[in-house]
Amino acid sequence: MCVFITGATRGIGLELVKGYAAAGRPVIGTSRDGSGPEVAGAEWAHLDVTAPGSHRALARTLDGRAVDLLVCNAGVYPDKGQSLADGYPPEMWAETFATNVTGVFLTVQSLLPNLQLSEAPKIAVISSQMGSDTRAAQRRGPGGSYVYRASKAAALNLGLNLAADLRDLGIAVGIYHPGWVRTDMGGAGAEISVQEAAAGLSARFDALSLETTGCFETWDGRDHPY
Repeated sequence: MCVFITGATRGIGLELVKGYAAAGRPVIGTSRDGSGPEVAGAEWAHLDVTAPGSHRALARTLDGRAVDLLVCNAGVYPDKGQSLADGYPPEMWAETFATNVTGVFLTVQSLLPNLQLSEAPKIAVISSQMGSDTRAAQRRGPGGSYVYRASKAAALNLGLNLAADLRDLGIAVGIYHPGWVRTDMGGAGAEISVQEAAAGLSARFDALSLETTGCFETWDGRDHPY
């Protein structure tokens, strides 16, 4: 089972790489320069998810190689602490959507031939409950973070549509809330460790199938309202 994880040099992505490598599963992590921390059994590949040329180069590198699980993990959260009065510049919106939304689509598009070489291919899209439009999700984190919230809502929508379109190709797609995790993005006061998040997500990915395609789940296995 070959696992391919974007944005894998730190945080949840790196912990997923470590977990799959320790379990003896072939795993490829990506970074913008093609290098990453030394993890026994892991490979590293160059990918800037915002750059179409980088996707084309990756597709050439992986030509003919099956990918069983694609984890679209790369993401940015640049708008913490922005002021509604004078913050959230247009460039920030463009950068965030290029990574968190377009980057997911381009990764799926470029690796679709590799996924089709697998007997049971899966795609995991890391979104967030901050992208949910349910009242409960909004009460948990009301207001602010407009750019990040909008991008994760778009990633959720993208995942749902991919699930519908790829079902007939035998590709299952799941969308996941990784939890509030103690990483550079989540901060030191977050609820769970990166190890807990990665272990829970790995279990969710293992459980994903065509019967559950289109699911939106939390890291610990709860269905999350869209």
